[in-house]
Amino acid sequence: MSEAPLAEIRSLPSWLLGRAAARGRGLVADALAAEGVKMWHHVVLSAVRELQPVAQADIGRGVGLDPKDLVGVLNDLQAEGLVVRDLDPRDRRKNAVSLTEAGARLLKRCEKAARKANDELLAPLSPTERDRFMDLLIRISGTEG
Repeated sequence: MSEAPLAEIRSLPSWLLGRAAARGRGLVADALAAEGVKMWHHVVLSAVRELQPVAQADIGRGVGLDPKDLVGVLNDLQAEGLVVRDLDPRDRRKNAVSLTEAGARLLKRCEKAARKANDELLAPLSPTERDRFMDLLIRISGTEG
C-alpha cells in the first residue's frame, strides 16, 4: 500500500484542524466529566450566564443546538438545580432561563477545567505562538467581530 494518499490527506489544513479539534474536544470532555458535566451542558450554562434571562429558543439559536436536544439539556440542568425556567417577562408565552447560584458555581469550575484542558492542547506552543494561532483560528473560523 502506498503512503501517498495518507501523506496527501495529512497535508490538508482541514484534516489537521479536524484532528486538533477532536483532540481538544476529547481533552475538554474528559475535564468536564470530572466535574460531572457533559460538553453541551457546559455550553448551555455558559450561554445562559451571558444572556440571562434568555428565551429557550434564543439559547438554541445562539449555540447551534437543535430545539429537541436543548430541551433535554435544560431538563437535566433544571433537575440538578443549575438553571430555572420562568415565564419570560417580555413575552409570557415563552420560558426565560436563568442560572442559579449552584449553576454559577459549577460553571466556574467547568471553565477552569476547560481552560486547563486547552492549555494542555496548546502546550507545544510558546505564548507568542498561542496568541498568533488564536488570531489565525479566529480569522479562518468566520467568528471575527
